[in-house]
Amino acid sequence: MGLLAAFNHLLNFIAPALSVAAALVLLSHLLLRRRAAGRGWWRPWAVHSIVGCCVLAGGLVLQGRDGTMLTYAALVVACASSQWLWLRAWRG
Repeated sequence: MGLLAAFNHLLNFIAPALSVAAALVLLSHLLLRRRAAGRGWWRPWAVHSIVGCCVLAGGLVLQGRDGTMLTYAALVVACASSQWLWLRAWRG
């Protein structure tokens, strides 16, 4: 496998994490304006992307292949939890 093909595989592997993180940040700015107003968009997107990439890597290690529905469900739950923590939603 060449360098370009390896880079393409890596991008396709992390694309779900990047897109879920982007959707979370965008929707939080649209729906939760007061809570997300002072938080910016770059840092929460980076945090959620890192959490998502770790979940995808863990799913690959535990299940032996990527792209399983269980891994994607864990991705959504982990990113939603990190969004909940980022916005400090436990404070009410």
